[in-house]
Amino acid sequence: MPPAFPERAAWGTASSLRAWQQQALEAYFGESGQEPGPRDFLTVATPGAGKTTFALRLARELMERRAIGAITIVCPTEHLKRQWAESAARVGIKINPEYQNGDGPVGKDFHGVAVTYATVAARPALHRNRTESRKSLVIFDEVHHAGDGLSWGDAVREAFEPATRRLALSGTPFRTDINPIPFVQYEEGPDGIRRSRADYTYGYGPALADGVVRPVIFLAYAGEMRWRTRAGDEITATLGEPLTQDQTSQAWRAALDPKGDWIKQVLAAADRRLTELRRAIPDAGGLVIASDHEAARAYAKMLRAVTGQGATIVLSDDPTASKKIKQFGETDDRWMVAVRMVSEGVDIPRLAVGVYATSTSTPLFFAQAIGRFVRARKRGETASVFLPSVPTLMGHASEMETERDHVLDRPVREDGLDDDLIAEANRKQDTPDVGEELAFETVEASATFDRVLYDGGEFGMHAQPGSAEEEEYLGIPGLLEPEQVTALLRKRQAEQIAGERRKKTGDPRADRTTAEDLATLRRELNGLVGAWNHRTGQPHGVIHSELRRSCGGPAIAQASAEDIRKRITKIREWATKRRP
Repeated sequence: MPPAFPERAAWGTASSLRAWQQQALEAYFGESGQEPGPRDFLTVATPGAGKTTFALRLARELMERRAIGAITIVCPTEHLKRQWAESAARVGIKINPEYQNGDGPVGKDFHGVAVTYATVAARPALHRNRTESRKSLVIFDEVHHAGDGLSWGDAVREAFEPATRRLALSGTPFRTDINPIPFVQYEEGPDGIRRSRADYTYGYGPALADGVVRPVIFLAYAGEMRWRTRAGDEITATLGEPLTQDQTSQAWRAALDPKGDWIKQVLAAADRRLTELRRAIPDAGGLVIASDHEAARAYAKMLRAVTGQGATIVLSDDPTASKKIKQFGETDDRWMVAVRMVSEGVDIPRLAVGVYATSTSTPLFFAQAIGRFVRARKRGETASVFLPSVPTLMGHASEMETERDHVLDRPVREDGLDDDLIAEANRKQDTPDVGEELAFETVEASATFDRVLYDGGEFGMHAQPGSAEEEEYLGIPGLLEPEQVTALLRKRQAEQIAGERRKKTGDPRADRTTAEDLATLRRELNGLVGAWNHRTGQPHGVIHSELRRSCGGPAIAQASAEDIRKRITKIREWATKRRP
């Protein structure tokens, strides 16, 4: 699994670890490997980087040193318990994933158990007794779930306070609320706000550079929506244009409504993209993340009509859900449709195309959902995620490389579209949220290709589904290095702009010159944005957004030469006046 440094692994069993996993072990035991290691250790690594492998290697080291005699793995879901047990078995650690609170002592055939946070919260005293009976290592998978509620946090503290060692893992340690996460250290910054402190961090940016994760191409779709309110009024709005919060919410819901054409057209486009990826990745699979059971079944029916093949449907109350997920991961079937329950921890490396067909918009849920598609098996693989052109999601997509910490001492957000905690986002959904299905009725919903977001930049222009312009982006090869993706997107955008100019003026030579000028200006601006990113650490998307706020004008894909020149001037002003 590249990149690995076998020559640095003279101690322990780290000969096949990725570089970051080796470095994390050195952070724990010291470079000599002889230090006893801390009692508490928080590792933050981007989804798909291999946190499970690191944790199990650390557990083996501690067992072989006789620092611990038992292991408890605490997970968010039942499925993840079994996934952990299977991974542990491959390295000689026997974990019981079926342990329940009424089972009594753990049998001698097992090194430990895997339980959920909910199981611990039900009987914390029982788990405290287990923890006290033997020298225990407790592994908290996606530790931010331990702060899902004050009662859960108190239960986790009570149960595992006596543990000899505690290893906390997270791909997304930030939370929407301000409940403190047990056993996580917080440090007060110059602004007086406390933030979580990780002992080792491996973000998406470094993982992408190392080839550990795939680059993600976001394909955003806008479109015209028309719906009827409870009062009988018909409202028309265009997704992707400036709207009020309520209009955005309802237009978004209309887009995802199986009664309209928007989701049908986007699913068809996603399947064409999957076909292209399967030329280079023959077993590439797709995942549609739906909001509720009714929508999931409707989407699966649409996919059958598009592909002629059935889709695997995974529902949150299905006792065979884990089995279905595992089977899908081991086949070369095209599509799986799941209600939001697979937002984190589900390991299906062949997933390469996603459709974000849910109205859940918290940054935590979004990051976890996108994490299902980033795991790389060989260098050059790309992932593609289809999104509604909604400002909240566009912001999340533009900030993929942002390092986040859990922040205390701040008010909880109350901005409607971003007020659901992850526990709410992953709850069982049999029908749309109460009252939502009565608030309006979708009359019409159609899709248009809006733009591509990649590495903080925006590419492409509006195009109709099935058009040659859309196909240019859907046909991007599945095996490309990150810098090749950027170069190809710029090239195709320039060609699309040139084609639009030709249609308007009928002068190919003049159009080509205009397109080349725009491409040159965009390259200059993107180069300056890249330099400012290195200087300040701000993500590319955040810099582009600030330039747009300062100078006005549309997104860079639709910006005129004059708009771009203003932004170039502005960022040069920043470089002379601002300190990093």
